[in-house]
Amino acid sequence: MLKAASLSETKLTLGAIHLGDGRTRFRVWAPDAERVELHETQPHDRLLAMAAAPDGYFEATVADTGPGTRYLYRLDGEVERPDPASRFQPQGVHGPSEVVSRDFAWGDGGWLAPLMADYVIYELHVGTFTPAGTFGALLDRLPYLKELGVNAIELMPVAQFPGDRNWGYDGVYPFAAQHSYGGPDGLRRLVDGCHREEIAVVLDVVYNHLGPEGNHISDYGPYFTDRYRTTWGEALNFDRRGSDEVRRFFIESAVYWLRELHIDAFRLDAVHAIVDHTAYPFLEELTDAVHAEAVALGRRVQVIAESSLNDPRMAQRKERGGWGMDAIWNDDFHHVVHTLLTGEHDGYYEDFGGQEMLVKALTEGFVYTGEYSRFRGRRHGRSSADLPAERLVVSIQNHDQVGNRLLGQRLAALVPFEALKLAAGLLLLSPYVPLLFMGEELGKAAPPFQYFVSHSDPDLIEAVRRGRREEFAAFAWQGEAPDPQDESTFLRAKLDLTLLDGGEPGALLAVYKQLIALRRDIPALKELNKQRMAVARPSDGVLSVHRWADGSGALVLLNPSPAPARIALTLPPGAWQKRFDSADALWRGPGSDLPEQLEGENAAIELAPYTAALFEQAGGAAGSRVGVPEPLID
Repeated sequence: MLKAASLSETKLTLGAIHLGDGRTRFRVWAPDAERVELHETQPHDRLLAMAAAPDGYFEATVADTGPGTRYLYRLDGEVERPDPASRFQPQGVHGPSEVVSRDFAWGDGGWLAPLMADYVIYELHVGTFTPAGTFGALLDRLPYLKELGVNAIELMPVAQFPGDRNWGYDGVYPFAAQHSYGGPDGLRRLVDGCHREEIAVVLDVVYNHLGPEGNHISDYGPYFTDRYRTTWGEALNFDRRGSDEVRRFFIESAVYWLRELHIDAFRLDAVHAIVDHTAYPFLEELTDAVHAEAVALGRRVQVIAESSLNDPRMAQRKERGGWGMDAIWNDDFHHVVHTLLTGEHDGYYEDFGGQEMLVKALTEGFVYTGEYSRFRGRRHGRSSADLPAERLVVSIQNHDQVGNRLLGQRLAALVPFEALKLAAGLLLLSPYVPLLFMGEELGKAAPPFQYFVSHSDPDLIEAVRRGRREEFAAFAWQGEAPDPQDESTFLRAKLDLTLLDGGEPGALLAVYKQLIALRRDIPALKELNKQRMAVARPSDGVLSVHRWADGSGALVLLNPSPAPARIALTLPPGAWQKRFDSADALWRGPGSDLPEQLEGENAAIELAPYTAALFEQAGGAAGSRVGVPEPLID
């Protein structure tokens, strides 16, 4: 068997690999079949025998077969199926696979992705980010993203899914870039263009399940196990009989995206749904393989987990007993900010509320670190206090938290405009890796983002509709859930930048640009270090966040309440210059009473409702801790 640690030293072997000179090697794992034949459907129509190889593999090297050749595998002379490791499905999930050229004129030879601590991530859905909804159309929006200040885009899953519109989590071919987006060549051009603009590409991959339509992989072998179940159906077999080859299949998928399409990072979807009781977990093995491949190629590639477990071991360094992933999503941060600003406490939001949770989110990361969760009816989580700040990814909106609402409302539909600027300050001035969800920087100019599919099976379509209704049962949301199958649900989610004007959307966009620039330019903000920060509550409802680095100090003042607040601070000697105030008229705020400079041992100031303000100190006593005396409350 091919071990994960040697993947960087071995050519990719699964699927159809064009060798040049008109020859293509085909290889498939089909231990449940006694005989496998290769059925070329275009340009030839011929049936070719495949040789049995050890461990349940079948393979053939075929002449006069190159890029553009379409094919299926015939199992035991009866059923014909696409290649599980197909690189391209030009006719969708039910059509034949296509041999893809490996040649591409890459122009990113000197490219090196940012360090994890420097990432500012922009999550987007390819199909709705532009009117055309393709990789090529996304290229035209790179100047907008560059000007915004993000240096990484995170693509919601692009592995081949059924139909032309889908969130991507129903993918069934983990090696194939979606045909309606532009296929593998379109994705190559996008990645190359991103690298020219110094933007990394994060790919959201789904290795916890496969979608229900076009999922023919079980005809080949024991890819699934009935020992476990996921929310979405059968669980993949990562620890039962035959699991070595299943693990190899998904690890080769990641290495393929990395090597052949130059992906810079992976976001592993819902890893809590991967059940694996082996001593060397699949997720650790996958991470090791990706890191080994990156080293071999002289690249920097990150692995980011999305998990609901609040288990820091996933992103803890291997020498400290962790799995070595580079980062993990921290949804607690979102939940705390959301409940604080909206007052919602339905569903899983019932576990959140109160500023003490926000303090914990800012200083440690996870809020639930072993405490009792009312929503779960049990204790939940483990402390992330020792986890480096750059290993936690936080957001105030993302595809899940927006799209899994009944009507897909964004935060802009739930809170006042001033609160949107405050939320942006909480995100971008935090000591963690920030993730923006496409359009959040546009406020009310961004449309709702709702769940959509384009299945072909009427029974499956009805099951999806019923499942969505059941998901909303725990929430007190009013209204009728939009039909996921209706094309209008998809079209409503299209982002239209022509709606931007000089009003609130334009002001909010300018706020995001300013905060991202400050995060990049002020050393105390650029350094993600939980040990070089202190959070205090100088008055009821107000937070002060002091962050420092060598020769640099940053003081963030936050008033997340609808009432003004007066506070007093003890400052180190020297001048603190105001760098940002969300209440300023420049950002269409109500006007600011904050001075341009704070100086002196004690400073009394007043914060407008829903305000985020930033003061910077450079040189002098910068790096000294800010003290907080008794609050002054009028």
